[in-house]
Amino acid sequence: MSSASLSVDLPPLVDGLRRLAPHADGWRLERTQVIARPLEEVWSFFERPENLEGITPDFLRFEILTPRPVPMHADAWIDYRLRLHGIPVRWRTQITRHDPPRAFVDEQKHGPFARWIHLHEFRKHPRGTWMLDRVDYKEPLGPLGSIAHHLYTRALVDRIFDHRREAVRRRLEGV
Repeated sequence: MSSASLSVDLPPLVDGLRRLAPHADGWRLERTQVIARPLEEVWSFFERPENLEGITPDFLRFEILTPRPVPMHADAWIDYRLRLHGIPVRWRTQITRHDPPRAFVDEQKHGPFARWIHLHEFRKHPRGTWMLDRVDYKEPLGPLGSIAHHLYTRALVDRIFDHRREAVRRRLEGV
């Protein structure tokens, strides 16, 4: 079982957590958000991979290549295309855990990272739904990847998840 699929060890119901720490031989990003919508509605939104395009920053030109509607279930495969500084990048993920309406995990099987394991976890909250994004990732190229993390990747991942937080708020809460 991948490390991202384990139970969450965060204090429950914390809103606005932003944490990045060394993990294994890469990094672990953790972000939390409270969304003022019922759990079932939030789950329904995130269970549809098509919604990723609307919460991903425009500069990535993110596009789902898998024919729609994209099925969400354990062992589903999803293909994407995006651009990093104008360079086209293909990304393929597999849904390795699907536990409605609590959690799912997507793992990169082909793409720009040596490892990308993304846990999405959801819990009921007095103000709606608490959501966790936990990403265990590692850049390719060994020591060069580590340098790239400090010079570029860390800021890029922060920018993507900052955008995602606000886009989710706009799309689900109408704020």
